[in-house]
Amino acid sequence: MRRLVVSVTCAVLLVAGTGTGAAVADPRQTALDTAVQAGNVGMIAIAADPAGRWRGRAGVGDVVTGAKPDTGGRFRIGSVSKTFTATLVLKLAAKGRLRLDDPIAKYLPGLLPYPEPITVRQLLQHTSGVPRDLAPQYTWTTLEEVDTERFVHFGEVEAIHDSTGQPLLFPPGTSWSYSNTGYNVLALLVEKLTGRRFEQVLTDWITGPLHLTDTFLPRDFPLVPRPAIRGYEQLYPAPRGLTDVTVYNLSRYFGAGNVISSAADLNRFFDALLGGELLPADLLGQMKTTVPWPGEGGLVGYGLGLMRLSLNGICGPGAPDVWGHGGDVPGYNTWSMSDEAGTRGITVASSPDLTASPAAAATRILAMVTEFCTPAAPGAQARAARLQAVLR
Repeated sequence: MRRLVVSVTCAVLLVAGTGTGAAVADPRQTALDTAVQAGNVGMIAIAADPAGRWRGRAGVGDVVTGAKPDTGGRFRIGSVSKTFTATLVLKLAAKGRLRLDDPIAKYLPGLLPYPEPITVRQLLQHTSGVPRDLAPQYTWTTLEEVDTERFVHFGEVEAIHDSTGQPLLFPPGTSWSYSNTGYNVLALLVEKLTGRRFEQVLTDWITGPLHLTDTFLPRDFPLVPRPAIRGYEQLYPAPRGLTDVTVYNLSRYFGAGNVISSAADLNRFFDALLGGELLPADLLGQMKTTVPWPGEGGLVGYGLGLMRLSLNGICGPGAPDVWGHGGDVPGYNTWSMSDEAGTRGITVASSPDLTASPAAAATRILAMVTEFCTPAAPGAQARAARLQAVLR
């Protein structure tokens, strides 16, 4: 997935009015409105905490009809899918079906062409050295191809082989680099050890028990039923307008970024995961054991399919760390983050993604941050600019 610099315009949010009885603007809604003014077409957010649930939206969900975004609708969650995949792998570990420090070749012999042993843990934590994505000859090389190649099918093994024809980026375990291919391998691991399709295991072990009725893996199915917002990108030069890429086959991201969900479902998932409903405490602890995201100065750590963001540099001393994942695919950008216990969380979805302007990309994270603290630390803008998410 392409490198996307996500920076936050960190300023103290102002309230509307100062006199007695004046209405106070919700900082999360202010952030959504600001993000639309900066160039995002449509935004939704749902926050959940012990006091209740907050919903917000801004912009339009459909540029043709002018319909407002649907806070109860679905969207493509991109790399937030990785946390679902990682949770299934860790549930297999809890059942004694695998060991995290075993080489992947023990379970999927011959799948990867490299002689170096690569462990399950290294794939989960992006320390395997496996290439990020498909080799250039198999993937998009221009924005126009994002439109014209939207219905290309990739078989699960085919996508891995078309990526691993490239050399390892580094010896396994010696560095860190985000890899979608690694998560496609992990999804195949789930299928191999269960003898069932990935989506069936996802339903039986996560979405069914948690009643996540909006969450599913579409594989080649190209539609987003009841979209919260339609996915748009500026794929052609002006004066041509936005291209609607809601309808898309993202089979290339089988285990890495192909899940469709809703904001309420994602909040419930992270509440259950971080609250200890899905994994034993020791495995949840390993999932939350992070390595530094290079170049981020400690602001970002990556565990086993789980991101940790430190908000101290944005909101000042005492600001919490938040846990979850971000995601981006053509048309959609997602952030779903929670406090460490999963009791307070927010999911923000927006469009566009790939072609968002720097200002649009900077402001769409603001609603997530303001759920947990007020951006006010000295030098916050410079620190936040280092939050580079290499997600899709």
